[in-house]
Amino acid sequence: MKGYLPLRRDGETADASQTRRRVPRLRAGLVAGTATLAVLAGSVLAASGAFSPGGENVWPYAEEGAAPVLATVGDIACQPGGPVEGEKQKDVCDKTGAGSTTRMQAQTATADQIEAIEPSLVAILGDEQYEVGRYQDFLGSFDKTYGAFKFLQRPAPGNHEFYAEHGEAGVQGDGYFDYYNGAQLNPSDGSFITDTFSGQTETFTQPRPRQDGQAGHVGASGDGWYSYDLGAWHVISLNAECAVQPGGCDVNGAWFSSETKWLGEDLAGDHAQCTLAYWHQPTFSPTESPFTADSEEGEVADAWWKLLYAHGADVVLNGHDHVYARFAPMGPAGNTDPKNGIREFVVGTGGESLDEVLPGTPNLQAWADQYYGVMSLALARDGYTWDYQSAMRSPSAPAGTPATYSDTGSARCHGPAQS
Repeated sequence: MKGYLPLRRDGETADASQTRRRVPRLRAGLVAGTATLAVLAGSVLAASGAFSPGGENVWPYAEEGAAPVLATVGDIACQPGGPVEGEKQKDVCDKTGAGSTTRMQAQTATADQIEAIEPSLVAILGDEQYEVGRYQDFLGSFDKTYGAFKFLQRPAPGNHEFYAEHGEAGVQGDGYFDYYNGAQLNPSDGSFITDTFSGQTETFTQPRPRQDGQAGHVGASGDGWYSYDLGAWHVISLNAECAVQPGGCDVNGAWFSSETKWLGEDLAGDHAQCTLAYWHQPTFSPTESPFTADSEEGEVADAWWKLLYAHGADVVLNGHDHVYARFAPMGPAGNTDPKNGIREFVVGTGGESLDEVLPGTPNLQAWADQYYGVMSLALARDGYTWDYQSAMRSPSAPAGTPATYSDTGSARCHGPAQS
């Protein structure tokens, strides 16, 4: 990764207290061993250009500056190798025919874009790795580009990390949690402790994930939700992949109701000025009619929207629909609510493929469906600025489509969620 100048941004930052199941807030210079390394080998690092003349380290270790920046995108990495089980050639990276390299080019373009943004953290909105997120696929595709800034990522899982897709057996999150949390090892010889899965034509194993790590806690049924603080903001990552969990996607089912109960408790302890949440499937879809949820996961996530709205949340981020979309602030029923509504962004443009926005979608303020790209959010003390920039136009875009697309703007937060 090339060197970067230290970050310089305007505004203020504020620490907030941690609550249960939160990932520790990243602060520049607090990566384990960094301070000691700087003391013991500062002259060597300075000579190599790793530090600026003023003694400040470059991105991604530089001081965050004023307003921390959260980069965000989902639906990213194509499956490496050839088809597995009942898949077709078009489902993998090396698909045949025109545009066969588009997916890898797009994935690389959005990864490069994130590095150019130099964010404080990166919210990954699910479907990190297609088609079913096996551990070896993460290593063979996603890690080759997004692995360059893996430690900055705060992910949420998607359906392609949990379910069977395109004729390939799902792994119920094992590969996702292996990649972010690490795998359990046999202490005697260092080999993987494994779980066994049965596909259409084969039985295969995946490493068993460690219970706690970068993607949150994972138990017998898979949890994967957590929260953290970034500047003055409280940020929540949720797992919407309920179909394979105990009770399925029933709002009163054991697994989903447990996550919703946790969310309520987390929000009750949230005294931040601004609050943001993200998960994979959107409650309000820009690609389906009616726009109120294009999946059962999005439908049950309506319970989360109601909780977030009641606690004064400001922003929801989703993927799943392979487009960029910005909605007006909305209430739980999808009604516009400029005063207390939550603004939804859909950023499913990480590289795997693109969908089409449905014309006439209610409350849709801006959208693009012919571009891969990333959105950044500058999180000020009392508001935010969004900046979506395209990284690559679709090779199959209609004639006359502009080479680039951008959508920028700013908004104020509602205020503290709790007095």
